[in-house]
Amino acid sequence: MTGSRTGSRLRTLIATWAVTRAFLLLCVFRVLDMPGSDVAVDIEVIYQGWYGVLRTGIFPYDDVTWQYPPAAALAVLAPGLLPFLNYAPAFFLVCFAADAAVLALLLYAVRDGRRSRRGVWVWVAGVPLLGPIVYARYDVMVTAVAVAALLALGRRPRAAGALAGFGTLLKVWPMLLLIGVERGPRTRSAWSSAMVTVVVLAMLFAAAMPGALAFLTFQRDRGTEVESLGSLVFHLGRHFGWHGRARLHYGSVEFLGRHVHAVSALALGLSLLAFGWLLLWRLKARTFTPCTPSDAAFTAVLLFTTTSRVISPQYVVWLIGLAAVCATARASRQAGLPVALVLAVAPLTQLEFPIWFSHVVASDKLGVATLTLRNALLVAATVVACRRLWRATVPVPAARLDGPERASELASR
Repeated sequence: MTGSRTGSRLRTLIATWAVTRAFLLLCVFRVLDMPGSDVAVDIEVIYQGWYGVLRTGIFPYDDVTWQYPPAAALAVLAPGLLPFLNYAPAFFLVCFAADAAVLALLLYAVRDGRRSRRGVWVWVAGVPLLGPIVYARYDVMVTAVAVAALLALGRRPRAAGALAGFGTLLKVWPMLLLIGVERGPRTRSAWSSAMVTVVVLAMLFAAAMPGALAFLTFQRDRGTEVESLGSLVFHLGRHFGWHGRARLHYGSVEFLGRHVHAVSALALGLSLLAFGWLLLWRLKARTFTPCTPSDAAFTAVLLFTTTSRVISPQYVVWLIGLAAVCATARASRQAGLPVALVLAVAPLTQLEFPIWFSHVVASDKLGVATLTLRNALLVAATVVACRRLWRATVPVPAARLDGPERASELASR
């Protein structure tokens, strides 16, 4: 009876994934019309343009919209594996395959019952909540690599490090995946493998294809994007006399005008403070459990997503993937409220882009309210995740504990 019930739940899970993904494919193939901005335009114009340049053996280093590490070329070139399709349809199917790979990785991780299947449901439900943007950017491919790296950390730290290093050359943020690896041989194995992978692949790309490092300049020159936390200053300022503009700039819609540089610098400062907090946590953490690496990675990516000058909607798929890994760990401190907040962020992100993006760009009441709520939930998820990670891993000095707390602390040792 138990086996039958388990099989029925698995079939329900897979059927739900199949139905929701069919809906996303129908949206990006324009069989179903989504309100708001067309998420597929970037693939048909920008990505396909990069594809044409990359096929010649060079990076699009004179294109300011190319702001990605060199291994991103592999993601842009991947649709070439389906030569019988035009570029955009092939790209959507590659993203669909990456989505299926994440599902397969999570199902394999929970196969023996030691991990919870609720993590699989986080992925199955979270992706459609974010909407068709998941199949219209290459971030789901990076997320698949990140999920594989985190799930491999338990038994294969060198392989996990190599995957994290490869992910770093795809889109930088996977460098944060190893922040929570237990000190000692596991850290040395994972981190050294990641560093070797990054250095070797970067050298190969630099030697083989001119312009491999051009992305560093373009990233440096980016400003405050209209969906970021800092952008709320200007959205509200427009209602009180600020006369800046929202324009396409460096590949995204950014604010241009007075004080934008100051707010962008403040966002960079917040990211540096986030990095400082992570270093402090790493130095003080003493209690490492099997779920600490995924909890720490989830927290770190939340920190840098929330404080970034740019919060593109597809970034949320990173958080959904890491949240899914956390939720498979039965002892995870992040599997409750922080994961729930990220799942709440996903539909709000779909509302602000693509559905109500014109309202966001116009800074009208609907756009500002939606964006404010989305960003407030991101901040809340970040604060709660940081607090839970700290309390789970950093011991409290005995002098600060009263009677009941001290008894609980001693009992947990």
